[in-house]
Amino acid sequence: MKLLRLLGRSIRDAFRSVIRNFSLSLASISCITITLIVVSIAMIASYNVDNFTKLMKKDVTIVAFLENDVTPKEIEAVENQIRLIVNVDTYIFQSKDEIKQLMRESSEVFNRIMSAWDEKSNPLQDTFLIKVLNVEEIKNTAKEIDDIKNVSVVKYGEGMIEKLLSIFDIVEKGTIGLVLGLVLVTAFLIANTIKITIFSRQKEIEIMRLVGSSNMVIKFPFIFEGLFLGILGSIIPIAFSIYGYYIFYQEFDGQLFSPFLRFVKPGPFIYFVALILLGLGMFLGMWGSGRAVRRHLKI
Repeated sequence: MKLLRLLGRSIRDAFRSVIRNFSLSLASISCITITLIVVSIAMIASYNVDNFTKLMKKDVTIVAFLENDVTPKEIEAVENQIRLIVNVDTYIFQSKDEIKQLMRESSEVFNRIMSAWDEKSNPLQDTFLIKVLNVEEIKNTAKEIDDIKNVSVVKYGEGMIEKLLSIFDIVEKGTIGLVLGLVLVTAFLIANTIKITIFSRQKEIEIMRLVGSSNMVIKFPFIFEGLFLGILGSIIPIAFSIYGYYIFYQEFDGQLFSPFLRFVKPGPFIYFVALILLGLGMFLGMWGSGRAVRRHLKI
């Protein structure tokens, strides 16, 4: 019961302190709000970049073109050698007639051009479409496939894939570093703001000490004050993240430039981000307040 009374009194005093020191509280709330908005953007960007990387790794395909006029036996021999390559996950064989049919179905122009092609005049080549287990090793895998007899050309978007993966990795690490840096800076600013509040209430604290108040009784209101500041500072970033991402997702039709780079669907992803922002705001407020109390009250 004593603990419950202490908590109730601390919450009441913290709420009153936020109202009484509104200008200082507003500074802390603004600091948390601005930081969490930037953190939200960084989190959303990082998560989508990670999604781009996963989609790229999943969709990257090595296309192995076979020599013209290969026999069924030679095609089987190529398939057996592809199957033995360690980094090969799955593969599909497409004959030049199947490729011609797919191209005719995809475009009326192709259909008109290719309708006159028979089996002998078809200039297309039989191919194997190959998925790999580890995209980082795709260059070596492509070389192994290229060395197989009766394979004429191997293509997988060489050069571009490696560059995109490298860029995505840099962006992802950069956003994580930005988030951590902003969290530390915000906690420091909140601690300084709370320190000013504490300094303005030195007499009140001294009176509390003289009447025998414990360290816990003195510290709790400041901790809850930081909690309130964190919650209030999280409201705008949460609304900004939820509604902003929904609008952004619909505006770009869920993709960046092409279906190859698809954004993460808003639900439930954006609500998970909102919970993180709320928890982060509460943590920043309480941690900043606790730091100020510990270092500047000397209790």
